[in-house]
Amino acid sequence: MNVRSNPEQAIVVITDEGGTKIFEGKTPTTVYLEKKKGYFRGKKYNVKIGKPGYAEQTVTVDTKLNGWYLGGNLIFGGLIGWLIVDPATGAMWTLDTNELNVTLEASKGSKLKDTFQLGVVLLEDVPQSLWNKLVKVSPQGR
Repeated sequence: MNVRSNPEQAIVVITDEGGTKIFEGKTPTTVYLEKKKGYFRGKKYNVKIGKPGYAEQTVTVDTKLNGWYLGGNLIFGGLIGWLIVDPATGAMWTLDTNELNVTLEASKGSKLKDTFQLGVVLLEDVPQSLWNKLVKVSPQGR
């Protein structure tokens, strides 16, 4: 499953339905998630995505029956595929999503909501009333 966020470099924590941490990392990332929990049982995951200054979001990723399990075994696998092979290997399950794209919103009271703009102007275009607030910056090493 691909996990992306806006802004990037958000922390991703994935836990299974029992609360066991499966993965922790930063976006963007790709994570392999086991689809079967047991014989005839699919897994479910909670994906928490957050970044300082932004509200954390939680998304539930569940499994569902794979269409090939139903149709493919009708044509090719028969009862052995339906009752033994696919339930044992987990091939009967698929994730309900293969990609998460989350847009994080700035937390209430966060200064990240305020826009900051940077512009470049010529010194001659700076009003004289602001000249006393200018700071001379020189390149490192000079």
